[in-house]
Amino acid sequence: MELEPIIGLEIHVQLKTKSKMFCACDNTGEDQAPNTTICPICTGHPGTLPVPNKVAIAMASQAALALHLKVNSHSKFDRKNYFYPDLPKGYQISQYDEPLASEGYLEIVVAKETIRIGIERLHLEEDTAKLLHGQGKTLVDFNRAGTPLMEIVTKPDIKTPEQARVFLQELRLILRYLEVSDADMEKGHLRCDANISLRPKGEDKFYTKTEIKNMNSFKSVEKALAYEINRQTDLWQHNNPPIKTVTRGWDDKKGITVEQREKEAVNDYRYFPEPDIPPLNINPEEIQNWQVSLPELPANRRWRLQTDYGLALAEAQLLTDDKELGDYVQRVVKSLSNELEGELKAAAKLAVNWILHKLTPIMLAAGLTIDKLPFSLSQMTEFLLLVSRRQVNSTNAQLLLKTMVETGKPPVAILEDNDLAQSSSSDGLIEIIKTVVSQYPDQVAQFKAGKDPVIKFLLGAVMKQAKGKADPLEAENNLREFLK
Repeated sequence: MELEPIIGLEIHVQLKTKSKMFCACDNTGEDQAPNTTICPICTGHPGTLPVPNKVAIAMASQAALALHLKVNSHSKFDRKNYFYPDLPKGYQISQYDEPLASEGYLEIVVAKETIRIGIERLHLEEDTAKLLHGQGKTLVDFNRAGTPLMEIVTKPDIKTPEQARVFLQELRLILRYLEVSDADMEKGHLRCDANISLRPKGEDKFYTKTEIKNMNSFKSVEKALAYEINRQTDLWQHNNPPIKTVTRGWDDKKGITVEQREKEAVNDYRYFPEPDIPPLNINPEEIQNWQVSLPELPANRRWRLQTDYGLALAEAQLLTDDKELGDYVQRVVKSLSNELEGELKAAAKLAVNWILHKLTPIMLAAGLTIDKLPFSLSQMTEFLLLVSRRQVNSTNAQLLLKTMVETGKPPVAILEDNDLAQSSSSDGLIEIIKTVVSQYPDQVAQFKAGKDPVIKFLLGAVMKQAKGKADPLEAENNLREFLK
């Protein structure tokens, strides 16, 4: 029997608001002492009244629009009742049957294939407190209680663990471009529960699903789903497919999922409308304003960098994944293309080659980020113009760039101080070529006998004697002409 996985994701995202979801407690830091950013509202004291955070609603709505969801003009909050140590009120304020947004999608590319993953809903709720386990006891830190959470629920459209990972990576990128969340899985800003079941290939029926929790990285999500596919396949092959909906935790050290408990049904939560918060009625003009204010999103940037700049997909991907680096490159390209009389693609090719493949490794070795470079954007443009005008050759240009990172000095000053400028003297170059030809008669004979690659050896000798100051292209042309 050939089986196929059916995977859906439930993703919780902490929003970067200044205050919590329903009170004015601080929500800007993660290093405060335990139980210090709390109040009677977020700790569930009787008689307190929650007030929805308008900024959280706006952030969630923008995220919804970026994911092609419809922001509903009418939605409401509900109480989700259950008791657990991390839920001080004994219930969670969430949204049930009338969410903030519904029916969207996100397109991802896996193995060069574009796949559309449906998104069922996006709703707002409050986070729970944080449990700290250790030394035989569990402590509760209520600072996280009440943090604005956005829950995104996909449709069961995901077919492989790799698709799940790529979906989460693209979602994180979108959230960071929107600046609504840092979306760091290791810090708990983005948390994912994966629902997975198997079914015989070709069937439309859904079988009993298993929910996997406790995954704190994209790699963990991929590994956990792969493990669960193997585990459930084995059950099917032994004619014992899952019949109970259970929650399993991911043990990253052992590389296995471990059963935790049976999954609650919807009616176990006893949802009912939140009596202390009136329904949300959002003006269509406000939704339109959110739509207009959306920034350029990752998919659009990748497409534009390939189309306008003529970049390869891999380069466009790198400059999209690292937004700060991509922004810097685009500013340099704009400045450089002005100097090159509007030659945008030529400017882009030069800038991307030197910034992405030469400057970035130097920065990493020096422990620098793009915003900490000791020289200005105009000086980077000046450096690229020196390269473009062949006033410095590639070898010396790399030395020049390294010195710029180390000292912050302007490129022209470094060029003059270290005598790195490319020589324009043809007479001097011809004399060097004559010397090299006389020194290596065997290699000259091999070249004249038809072994063309030998020219590289002779060119290297010329460049060495020229102390790297000759133009390699001019040197090779003159060398070939001399050897005719």
